[in-house]
Amino acid sequence: MVSQQQTKDSGSKKLGMVAPQDKSSKEMKSSKKMKFASSSAETEQTSQTTISDDSKTGRGMSTMPRVVKRKLQKLRPIVEYNKRGKGIGQAHSEMQSYIGVLARSRVPLVDKKWSQIPKDVKEQIWEAVDMAFVVGQGGKKSVLTSAAKKWKDFKSTLTRHYILPYTNDKEKLSHPPETYKFIEKAQWDAFVASRLSKDFESVHSQHAQIREKLEYNHRLSRKGYAGLDDQLEETMPGVEIDRSTLWKRARQDKHGNIPDSKVAEKAKLIDELQKQVSEGKVRVDGSKDVLTMALGPEHPGRLRGVGAGISPRQYFNLPKPQRVSFDDRLKESLRVLLLEETKKMEAKAKEEALRMEARTKQLVEAEREHFLS
Repeated sequence: MVSQQQTKDSGSKKLGMVAPQDKSSKEMKSSKKMKFASSSAETEQTSQTTISDDSKTGRGMSTMPRVVKRKLQKLRPIVEYNKRGKGIGQAHSEMQSYIGVLARSRVPLVDKKWSQIPKDVKEQIWEAVDMAFVVGQGGKKSVLTSAAKKWKDFKSTLTRHYILPYTNDKEKLSHPPETYKFIEKAQWDAFVASRLSKDFESVHSQHAQIREKLEYNHRLSRKGYAGLDDQLEETMPGVEIDRSTLWKRARQDKHGNIPDSKVAEKAKLIDELQKQVSEGKVRVDGSKDVLTMALGPEHPGRLRGVGAGISPRQYFNLPKPQRVSFDDRLKESLRVLLLEETKKMEAKAKEEALRMEARTKQLVEAEREHFLS
């Protein structure tokens, strides 16, 4: 069981941390706290305050009423980030939930890609989030990237739970699910038809085959690797948390066990490698770390155990390849062009000189013949 606690001397620490509780701490009341930026309509100035939110919500269709209430009060939670630029804390969690609400309710339910969604719809989502939260780094791009994923996941949820199980029940498919009454019937009918088409059946089958190849599924909630990293830093102070530890902990259940035998085998190998590294028997070097030794090489541009959006270069601080600036490339292009033009001019001048020399010889010969005659 986990709860979110705030210690007395945590003024300089991140707020809304998630940490495991012992038996005595279970009896303590959970306190969710976030830093807020409040703007006055008269002064248009921004100040910071801390507000406690002890409200609890159940599972199901979320509408985030407290976010709407805070917007009316002109209170915007400040989203915090870890050292790698990934969002953490209660404010980030609420923002992600709110983005999910907007993606489900404001983006049309159509069989299209996110890139085909009108720009004004995306702009509405960004403006709504920006009015409700102080997003900070990443800004608009990170919000819309999250909205795209949540919209795609929403369509996948509808397909898996409300369409495919009822392919032989036309009555069930004739109207949107009770949980999502906001879906227009025309959009629902068109979406159902697209999901029952032969083209989608082929795509769905391909994705299912790809899914079956995934061997080491994690058990993370919405907090993701960033939230797990933040949690471990609180519960394991002074210990360096590398991605092999994150990978292993992300696959444990709430009791600390790993149900999957294949994953458990890899976790045991990680423990052995970590021990050998601490004893100096094995040396890690850059991207050749414990997790790479346990699982094998990474796919180009991807990195396991750290979450989306973090590249190998960012994580390992690898030197960037030398790049030629635009100005340098422009100068080089002009130099080559000037050299070519110079060669053309020299060739033309040489040709003209030879022509003049031949003409001069002809004139001299003509004068000589005239003089002799």
